[in-house]
Amino acid sequence: MDNNLQPTPPNRNAEEIDLGQLFKLIGDGFRKLFNFIGGIFKGLFGFLLQFLLFIQKHFLKFVIAGVLGVILGVVAENFTNTKYVSTMVVEPNFNSVQQLYNNVNFYNELAAVRDSVSLAEALEISVAEAATLREFSIESYADENQKVRLFDQFVRELDTTTQKTINMERFMENFNSLDARFHNISVVATDPFIAQKTRPAILNSISRNDYFKLQKNITQINLDLQDEIIKKQLAEIDSLQELYKRVMEKEAEKPLQGTNISLGENGSQQNKELALINQIDELKASMVSLNQEKANKSSIINVISDFPRRGVELKGLANNLVFLGPVVLMLLTFLVLLVLELNKFLIAYRNKLS
Repeated sequence: MDNNLQPTPPNRNAEEIDLGQLFKLIGDGFRKLFNFIGGIFKGLFGFLLQFLLFIQKHFLKFVIAGVLGVILGVVAENFTNTKYVSTMVVEPNFNSVQQLYNNVNFYNELAAVRDSVSLAEALEISVAEAATLREFSIESYADENQKVRLFDQFVRELDTTTQKTINMERFMENFNSLDARFHNISVVATDPFIAQKTRPAILNSISRNDYFKLQKNITQINLDLQDEIIKKQLAEIDSLQELYKRVMEKEAEKPLQGTNISLGENGSQQNKELALINQIDELKASMVSLNQEKANKSSIINVISDFPRRGVELKGLANNLVFLGPVVLMLLTFLVLLVLELNKFLIAYRNKLS
């Protein structure tokens, strides 16, 4: 074997060239990225300068538009009737909440198109009174505590297998506003006293429904039946207590025979007495819950908080014409000037091409 033969050394120059090209590509990529981001900021800065120059050029026009808007807003405010809002909180029963929402939305549609005749007929008021109505709205009211109670009530009605597949998070995700217990009905009108006059028709539109009346009657019959059953059970327990009492008295009257004392029978008797007492407590708790259920289901719609005698004046920037007047007029001025500037640019660009 020739000892002068050595292994061929690796080509370090080729590796160095490859690494150099890699770093160069990476550097070019970052440079393009930074140039792109810089171009975006440069474009935004240029657009901002153009906008500021546009405002500076037409500043006097905007001031005039703002002053005219304030004047028009003041005049319109004096000639426009003040709006008042009244709110009523209700608790619908027997799955009547969907019908209630439909009815309120129907009233709102009539008020929006100023159909005073149909609105007066639906609400059983005069046409002049219906003409003062501007808006109807309804929304649910449910805080976290009420949602937890609804979840607990919902879970209690499920079987054991289904309960394991339902958790609080899934219930909250699928919570519908119609599932809430309480709902706010709001009426906006130019007459501060009209809301109370609409209350009977709003409630009667639900209470007169044959289906809800049937559900109410059946529920009342079932509650009365439960009440009778509980009262009979309490009477039977009273009879048993009297029986146990007489038995114990008879046992006590028997003469003692020697020193034999039967502890087993006394213990069994005490257990029976304790079981009866526990049953009485459970039945009394059931009766309290039943009375509460009767009170809640006594009406198809429970009025929790009625419309106030007089509505509250509707305020806020959205209802302030002195604020809206200059804002709207200045926006219109801006759009008109923008269209004129665009037209000038297009004419200049056309002349340049020709």
